Amino acid sequence: MSLAVVLSIAGSDSGGGAGIQADLKTFQALGCFGTTAITAITCQNTTGVRGVQAMTPEIVRNQILAVTEDFPVRAAKTGMLFSTEIIDAVSKALDDTSYKFPIVVDPVMVASTGARLLREDAEKALASFLVRAAVITPNVPESEVLLGRKIVTLDDMEKAALDLHEMTGSAVLVKGGHRAEHGNVVFDVLYDGAHFEILEAMFQSPRNTHGTGCTLSAGIAAGLARGLSIVESVREAKKFLVGALAGAPGLGHGTGPLNHLWMSGLTQN
Repeated sequence: MSLAVVLSIAGSDSGGGAGIQADLKTFQALGCFGTTAITAITCQNTTGVRGVQAMTPEIVRNQILAVTEDFPVRAAKTGMLFSTEIIDAVSKALDDTSYKFPIVVDPVMVASTGARLLREDAEKALASFLVRAAVITPNVPESEVLLGRKIVTLDDMEKAALDLHEMTGSAVLVKGGHRAEHGNVVFDVLYDGAHFEILEAMFQSPRNTHGTGCTLSAGIAAGLARGLSIVESVREAKKFLVGALAGAPGLGHGTGPLNHLWMSGLTQN
């Protein structure tokens, strides 16, 4: 038996709900072996981020090289990259590996609690990094930063996905986030370079949504690592996320984590 190997390049969440921790749980649940390159340590729980300590760029680079020299990485994802220096280190490491695997880039900028997870002076470097991606997964606020305009309607999201594709050459999944439209439905818009697909889901209470973006992008990477197409990977990841939200364990006093074990039938007691 050989498990598809996926690499997560992201920050650590001490509360276990997002970042590296959410990625590893998602990889495992979707039948992959997870490896990591930690970009930063966050001191956080469900109520907020208390502190951030970035890794040195050399440590980040060496983690990526250590993994790719020994494991047959089939896909990677990036989450919290934090600074221009770390983005540059990731780029150099990927070039050193002559990587052939697809990369899913979750352009993490601000936590749901409002804490900045990317320095403002690194936004330009992140925008340049997006050209390496097979898929990018910005939410609406991140899309607004990248494009420099407001996104309000579903039509705006479709136009944003098209423009971000033209900017990066990547498939684009613009996430509707927690905004319910047309009653109790939320929408994500996928543009793969040729076709649009609108993914619908029922609105979930924001009480237990910590780590949704990390989980979704990790799920897409897991699908790509197992040989699924981009569209198939996005559909599978979205289905997994919806189930993890519905089965949330209700932990913590703030925005709680998801249940990454929901497919195993493990739910809240």
